[in-house]
Amino acid sequence: MKAIIRNVRISPKKANLVAGLVRGQRVTQAENILEYTPKKGADILKNLLESAVANAENNFKQKKEDLVIREIKVSKGFTLKRFMPASRGRAHPILKKASHIHLILENVPADKKAKKASPAKAEEKPEVKKEEAKKAPAKKAADKKETKPKK
Repeated sequence: MKAIIRNVRISPKKANLVAGLVRGQRVTQAENILEYTPKKGADILKNLLESAVANAENNFKQKKEDLVIREIKVSKGFTLKRFMPASRGRAHPILKKASHIHLILENVPADKKAKKASPAKAEEKPEVKKEEAKKAPAKKAADKKETKPKK
């Protein structure tokens, strides 16, 4: 389930800023985020997201609530080369960039997503890392104190 928009007159850098906000989100959350994001790229991505959801519902009989944004890829399109006249007969270049945006949706039921992120497993991993981090600096600090000569 995908949708592609080509040659949109927004630079890839600006479009990718907005795409980063909704990457990996559920479709319903992404729509809310894009609705209240005050950027040009938000309107473009919202239209693209609606198109991808319509493709999923009509062609693949998916429910909107179960869809997750698996991938948003913003790539470089064409560049219009213009110039701005400057003093002494010179010209400064202006590059008007365009983008291609690819959006891919994935069907992940709500109960399945809850099972993936179990709180017990998520808490165990960071605790191990914190303990290792606490041990390593303590040894280094003890070694440094011994090596410094006293005045």
